[in-house]
Parts: sequence; C-alpha cells; structure tokens
Amino acid sequence: MKLTGKTALVTGGNRGIGLATVRALAEAGAEVHFTARSAPNLTAARRDLGETQATGHLANMTDRIAMATLLDQGFDILVNNAAVIAPIGRILDIPAEDWATSIDINLTSAFHATQRVLAHMVARGGGTIVNISSGAAHRPQEGWSAYCAGKAGLAMLTRSIHLEYGAQGIRIFGFAPGVVDTDMQVAIRASGINPVSKLPRESLAPASEPARAIAWLCTPAADPLAGQELDVRNPELRAASGLPPLP
Repeated sequence: MKLTGKTALVTGGNRGIGLATVRALAEAGAEVHFTARSAPNLTAARRDLGETQATGHLANMTDRIAMATLLDQGFDILVNNAAVIAPIGRILDIPAEDWATSIDINLTSAFHATQRVLAHMVARGGGTIVNISSGAAHRPQEGWSAYCAGKAGLAMLTRSIHLEYGAQGIRIFGFAPGVVDTDMQVAIRASGINPVSKLPRESLAPASEPARAIAWLCTPAADPLAGQELDVRNPELRAASGLPPLP
C-alpha cells in the first residue's frame, strides 16, 4: 500500500481506531494530520505514536470555525472517524439534548468536514473519503438509539456523496470496523444494556486490523468498491487488504 505524496486527515485520531489509522496511513507514506478534542488527548497521542510522523491538531468536531480553518488546507484523504457512543440508555431515560449532541458529533460534524474537504477535492479532480460506519447503522441495538440513528444517517450520506460526486473522481466508502478493543467498548461493557456489552474483551479485534483495511481503501486498488458500505468481516475485503481470515 503506497500513499506517498497524499495528505490525509483523520478526525478523532488520538486513540483507538483513529490512532491506529493515523499510524497505518503514515506507514503507507501519506502526510497525516489528525484531530483531538483536548490538549491531554493530543499529548497522549503524540507519545503513543512515537517515531510515527503525524501532525496533531487541537480541534473539537463541533467547533465549525476551528474545523473549517483546518479543513480548508485541503486534503487528499479524509477519514471521518470521530464519534461518541453516549448517551447509552432507553429512549425514555435519556435527555433530548444529549441525543442531539450525539447526532451533531456523529453525523452533522462528519457532514461539515466532508463538505469543506469535498470542495477542494472536486476542484483538484478527486479524493478519498472513508466514513467509519457500524453494524448499528443497519441493526438497532437497545440503548443506542442516538448512535444507531447517527450511523444510519452517515451511511446514507456516503451513498449521497457517491451519487452526486462519484463521477467527479470522489471515492467514498462506508466502513464498519467490527467490534474493536477501544475505550468506546469499555463504556459499552460498563452499560450492560445489550448483547454487545456482554462480549468478553478477549473476543474483540485489535484496532490495527480495521486501520489496515482503511489504509487499503485509500489506494486505487479499492476503486471497484467505491460508494459501498463495507464490513471488516467480509472475506474478500480482508484478503485484499492483507488481513488474516477470520476463524
């Protein structure tokens, strides 16, 4: 996988799948930038990256002005990774304001990032966007109404972008990374509210697996899959991106 000469931005790239994706894109030769919501998160990410060359930016996805300044630099690759699982709870038990905040982070902010980067991509004749999707986009889970709704909206946004700009060189993918060992999964296990929360930690995949697949999607080899919602468990996708087959 060679991405030499490409610039990439990973939102929420300070930990978990985001951090692993920063590392995978950098290893493939891209000039990688990433966002973090707080100074401590940014510092921790720089420490964890070690010698991996990447530029971190202190930016909250919901701060449209700060994000626009960053996004208007123009990138060849955008990975919309930033997301929250909260609020976890049944519909009658969660504040509407918290539900709306989840939609803002998981969907509206991804739209804003896409819109700003898309203008530069179209002007240059192409670019790649990877929206981090989820099985929750297609199957409801108890206690996750906000997360499921946000990811379902993101899946439709992926299809809309492909419809409107695929012919102009925009490669867009929705990618479900599976159940991965991240801080989000810690919160999910603590909730105990649905079957996903019951999964033992040892059954979770390492973040490096979906990260490798995401990096592969950013290469021309993935062109035939543009516009689709993809899943890390797909045997053909795993083989093409160099991941081992599942047991």
